[in-house]
Amino acid sequence: MIIKASSYLAPFLLAAAPLGAQWLHYPTPGIPRTPDGKANLTAPAPRTPDGKPDLSGIWQADGAEDNPAVRDLEDVSPTSEGKAMLQPRAPGAPCLPPAIASVPLSPFKIYHLSKTLVMLSEYNLFRQIFMDGRPLPRDPNPTWLGYSVGRWDGDTLVVDTNGFNSERGIIGGRSGSGRLGPRPHSGAMHVVERFRRRDFGHMEVQFTIDDPKVYERPWSFREDVRLVPDTELLEYICEENEKDFQHRVGRQ
Repeated sequence: MIIKASSYLAPFLLAAAPLGAQWLHYPTPGIPRTPDGKANLTAPAPRTPDGKPDLSGIWQADGAEDNPAVRDLEDVSPTSEGKAMLQPRAPGAPCLPPAIASVPLSPFKIYHLSKTLVMLSEYNLFRQIFMDGRPLPRDPNPTWLGYSVGRWDGDTLVVDTNGFNSERGIIGGRSGSGRLGPRPHSGAMHVVERFRRRDFGHMEVQFTIDDPKVYERPWSFREDVRLVPDTELLEYICEENEKDFQHRVGRQ
């Protein structure tokens, strides 16, 4: 079952606009370049002093309209509780954040530090992934983006996240040909992400969603993201210049 996009998703869809319209063009220092001065996105992935891939940089979905990695999810069956959560959201939902910041609804920037990976989103969200060996908390304080710990599996960063807050968040947010439509979740959701930087300019992120309250079995999808050099993030405020709410129809 693929959930169709509706008006309450408009801010998330707008947040995925191409980064090419950004306000700043300033060469990113220290990156490989082709003879014409452009960033060499097929150069080898950079590495940290301990030899692991360095995930730092600004990343965005690659823009492919037909990504087989996120197709064919119709067989992901919701539970009875999950079916009830597919109903239209309450007023105010458009400006609530997504459940997983690394799903590239908008450009995001990674700061790869020695013991913590910090992710900043244009949607004015920040996320910390602790890589100091700590376990997931047994009873975390629920938040929109959950509590994340990371470890390395070879050259792949594996991130476990729990502690999501209630049913108000969404997974994904884009729909259409080859795209993951918006899906609900509960506070019991557990997410495993696998980040693999293939080369300097390309990275894939594999998501596995396990939410027994909402889905009958775990399900997975992948997003391919590309590096966007020579610019910076521009803040996105959901309610600024918002014109969709007044045109919504349905239950008040």
